[in-house]
Amino acid sequence: MKAVILSGGEGTRLREISGGLPKPMMPLMGTPLILRTVSLLRENGFDEICVTLHYAPERIREVLGSGESSGVRIEYRLEEKPLGTAGAVANCRDFIGAEPVLIMSGDSACDFDLAELYRSHDAGVTIALACHAEPLSYGLVLTDKTGRVTGFLEKPAWEQVVTDRVSTGIYVLSPDVLDRVPPGEKYDFAKDLFPRLLEEGVPVTGKVMEGYWCDIGTPRAYFQCNLDALDGLYRLPGRNGNVRRVIPCRDRARLMRVMSETLAEFGADMTDGLTIANETGRAHLAPLPDRAALVLEGDPAAVRAMEALANRLEQDA
Repeated sequence: MKAVILSGGEGTRLREISGGLPKPMMPLMGTPLILRTVSLLRENGFDEICVTLHYAPERIREVLGSGESSGVRIEYRLEEKPLGTAGAVANCRDFIGAEPVLIMSGDSACDFDLAELYRSHDAGVTIALACHAEPLSYGLVLTDKTGRVTGFLEKPAWEQVVTDRVSTGIYVLSPDVLDRVPPGEKYDFAKDLFPRLLEEGVPVTGKVMEGYWCDIGTPRAYFQCNLDALDGLYRLPGRNGNVRRVIPCRDRARLMRVMSETLAEFGADMTDGLTIANETGRAHLAPLPDRAALVLEGDPAAVRAMEALANRLEQDA
């Protein structure tokens, strides 16, 4: 499967702490973000990657190289002038070919199941959505009950907020939608292409993703992302073996009870916390001793399934 990483941004809001590094090169727990992104893509089965470049391209090339050391094949497309998000992807049209392609922003961190997002794509565009309690700095995405996108609100005031679902800058595109992008011109997904697709009746679907997502565009968000990784809220791609997640909750004993009741019929072991083992792997859940949260550890697929269940039960309380 193929993916494009948009990595041409200068990162002006991070200048006071970046030392001139491109945003995708900012270290997350000691490793450049773009290497974390490549690892996430590889873990999800994307082994052919095109990286778009503009600002300080040599720094990114030096770290990624051909991709061989990361287990993928990497190509590059250099923009002499900024082409916007959609224009940059259209500049990779020869790489993309005839199959759907995953698009990722080079300045955000996540641990989404990108393979599942790709499998869910049917036609047009599928947008990965995240729920955010403070959505003013992002592009809000309006959907109907089926997930079909009905409109966009770009960085609204609170008086305009009608949803908590924001675009993560992660998309799956059918290649034909890129035929609408003017060659060599600046053209953006959110401002230009997506509204045009809606007008033309092209399917644009929003899919709410489970897991962690953070745009590291500001110093505060960047430092918070590192803290989230340290606390286990963000599962760092590229780490082999078990995954560790921390699940905040209002009442850890109550949540453990309802999780135990729900999973008892599936043979959960409750002799030491809560352990479930099945065809997806093994996962262990237990309360944290120092705060209202649960810690979840185990195989990635089993952890994702148990985390999704815990979050649903917490919301239903």
